Amino acid sequence: MAASAMEVVCVTGGSGYIGSWLVRLLLYRGYTVNATVKDLKDEKETKHLEALEGAESRLRLFQIDLVDYESIVAAVTGASGVFHLATPIIVDQVHDPQKELLGPAIKGTINVLTAAKEVGAKRVVVTSSVSAIVPSPKWPPHLPKTEDCWADEEYCKQNQLWYPLSKILAEKAAWDFAKEKGLDVVVVNPGTVMGPILPPTLNASMLIIHRLIQGCTETYEDFFMGSVHVQDVALAHIMVYENKAATGRHLCVEAISHYGDFAAMVAELYPQYNIPRFPKDTQPGLLRSKTGSKKLMELGLEFIPMEQIIRDSVESLKTKGFIS
Repeated sequence: MAASAMEVVCVTGGSGYIGSWLVRLLLYRGYTVNATVKDLKDEKETKHLEALEGAESRLRLFQIDLVDYESIVAAVTGASGVFHLATPIIVDQVHDPQKELLGPAIKGTINVLTAAKEVGAKRVVVTSSVSAIVPSPKWPPHLPKTEDCWADEEYCKQNQLWYPLSKILAEKAAWDFAKEKGLDVVVVNPGTVMGPILPPTLNASMLIIHRLIQGCTETYEDFFMGSVHVQDVALAHIMVYENKAATGRHLCVEAISHYGDFAAMVAELYPQYNIPRFPKDTQPGLLRSKTGSKKLMELGLEFIPMEQIIRDSVESLKTKGFIS
């Protein structure tokens, strides 16, 4: 279903890896897009968006700060729908979790939802993560993980997994707000997002395959639940926005798989790189499933398979000059 150019939607975090793809597909489908960036003067954030087809007439860029409510109101004004992707991402070293991750993630989500409610947006799509689903050591070991599964807050605190904790708390804050204020909210929980890079910078999830190619032996035990093509993630956002029957959370992975499965396929497809070997089960207790994303499949999403995700990722890394 193509949108009317009269329909305005807002994408927070529009210059990011998933955000750029979402803006691209929304413009392609005929929407007018208000996309937010952190700095309008930074060409690394703006140039690739302004080059998108349809951007000249139907893309407006706004500079926002997630903790500055008024800047968000300006971006969502006139929008019938909001896609909230902007969030602080620090996966490695976090010095002050509350200040760097937790506070901005929660406050930013509440600010965006409050602004969306104020301007009368009819639906908000919140980008969460599988990091709000795993790690979940108390989930029954004989069941594949589903949207009913939540990552364990105490486990995350004890193991200083601040990024997953930020995603859990921000998503829970979104659900509490939706229930309390009567706002129509749906959530997408993407796995490890890979594929062609539109921005000029390397994002956290593509850094995983980049590091693997360079011989990194980390297994992302508490983070990985499967890979997904960035185009499918963007498409999933549009599908849950346009399909009024879509409710609740939507796990978004090509399949529930282990990092060891992923690494083995990279090694098979690209033998010229010295890819480390891993045990078959790198995510202890995680049951594999081809239909982990059943809810999105039922909406009509046909996921790009892992082999193509890897090829598109590696070729993009080469084209962009991140690997030789």
